[in-house]
Amino acid sequence: MDRYIFIIVLLACVLRAVRCYSSGKVTGACDNMTPQHKKVAQQSPAPFSVTTDRFSFKEGDEIIVRLLAASTPFTGFMLQAREVGGSSPLGSFTVTSGEAQPLTCNGLPNSAISHTSNSPKSSIQGIWRAPTSGNLNSIQFSASFVKDYSTFWVGVRSSPVTYNIAAAPPASSTSVTSTVSNSSTGCDSTKVCFSQPLNCDPGVSPDCYFLSAMTSLGDTAVQLEMTGPSDGYIAIGFSDDQRMGNDDIYICGRDSGGLIQLQHAFSTGRKIPEILPLGNVSDVKSSVNNSIISCSFTTRNPISTQRSGGSSSLYYLMIVHGPSNNGIIGPHTGTFISDTKVDISSPQIVTSEKEPPIIKAHGSLMLIAWMTTGSLGMIIARYLKGVAKGKHYFGKDVWFLVKVGGWSGGAHPVLGCIVMILAFFQPIAAMFRCGPHHHWRFLFNWSHALNAVAIKGLAVAAIFTGLSYFSTSEDSWLLKVMGGFVGWEATMYILDSFLTTILSAMAVLDFSFLPQTSMELVLLVLFFLGNIAFLVALLVGIGST
Repeated sequence: MDRYIFIIVLLACVLRAVRCYSSGKVTGACDNMTPQHKKVAQQSPAPFSVTTDRFSFKEGDEIIVRLLAASTPFTGFMLQAREVGGSSPLGSFTVTSGEAQPLTCNGLPNSAISHTSNSPKSSIQGIWRAPTSGNLNSIQFSASFVKDYSTFWVGVRSSPVTYNIAAAPPASSTSVTSTVSNSSTGCDSTKVCFSQPLNCDPGVSPDCYFLSAMTSLGDTAVQLEMTGPSDGYIAIGFSDDQRMGNDDIYICGRDSGGLIQLQHAFSTGRKIPEILPLGNVSDVKSSVNNSIISCSFTTRNPISTQRSGGSSSLYYLMIVHGPSNNGIIGPHTGTFISDTKVDISSPQIVTSEKEPPIIKAHGSLMLIAWMTTGSLGMIIARYLKGVAKGKHYFGKDVWFLVKVGGWSGGAHPVLGCIVMILAFFQPIAAMFRCGPHHHWRFLFNWSHALNAVAIKGLAVAAIFTGLSYFSTSEDSWLLKVMGGFVGWEATMYILDSFLTTILSAMAVLDFSFLPQTSMELVLLVLFFLGNIAFLVALLVGIGST
């Protein structure tokens, strides 16, 4: 009987100890902040970070402190503020959610906070209030994180917060110039600058995407600045090539509370980057003003990519931006990449990658089609009919039944003129469009797209009415071929849209091992071959009439 009583008492003690740890009542760990788990703390870099919303303080100031998980959640934590190099807690905390609670350490009420349960957590926020008197010095926030009973980290620290009677305003201030002094001053003389558009000044232009890097002789530190308009995030990257993947990047974006946070990450291709510990980063400043996001900081982290292993000093520079959802970044909607590798220790102005050949070909062919051949065709048909008077082609007059005496009847000439007028205004509207983030930009986007759809539809209608002049057979096979042509294009557009959706899903699920480029090329070749087949059929049909 005594043995059973002993077992019951022992189980009760164990359960009480487990309940105590999971409830966060860990005042016994106030001094060394080490969980009493009979295990050794991890020596590897913690996948968690401690951030603050300001980097200097004075008596009575309040500082927002955040505990953030990178790639894995934490179940337990303890947070204190201590003098740099000190071992005693300072100040007092208030909590903002039910996942945290204040603790009394070393006789100071509310001088630490900890978890209230062992539920998984990705972020915790507390508000620390500085003492109103005493001999104050610079502080650091120190935290312990528990992943599970056997896996925990001790001594994860924030950047130092400097004691200063004339303390700086919080980093969440909406005034960019008071917290993040992004400027083109010093470009090409004291720092490397990369911007889009080229040589834009972020202090003047609201549509300027800007990256600068500055180093000091004999110091491994790199001072980085980034700014640009975005509703979610902007990011800068260092890469061995001009493609996404295996890139060392820093992300400046909104967290789940809408505040701007800096993150260190590693890009592995068409999926969400792997978030890394912030590492040896200091002097972090962040702000947002009218959707212009800015971050500046000093890093002593080595730039490391998988292929270079940190051995190279030359990298392609990247600036990307895109949306975010509850602090999780989405696929970027804009990308700017330097046209050459850059040594960030050598001040210079960096130019962006030239437009891909396919984009140049598209622009050139559209100009030739709409502004050269189309215009020449109209001018020749209207004013130079006499030059070819009496000459025939495939047994027909070279003007393909256009009446010399005046305006030919029917809908065809009307539709043709409307198409030309609409096409004429399309590039003019594009030349005078407002910036990508202007509040009226949606008007241009919608009008530009609707005008393009109208041009395509009216052009197809004009071709149908034109072919009716040549379709003299009873079965009207030319019109049927044209119908097949339109159906083929519509089918390929649907397939292309479907493929784009599939590729986006593959990017999220990391199916990067599949030959995505090959699928796009196959669809392009099919589209081209089908168009050539229908085009040849129509040209032969026209020639045989």
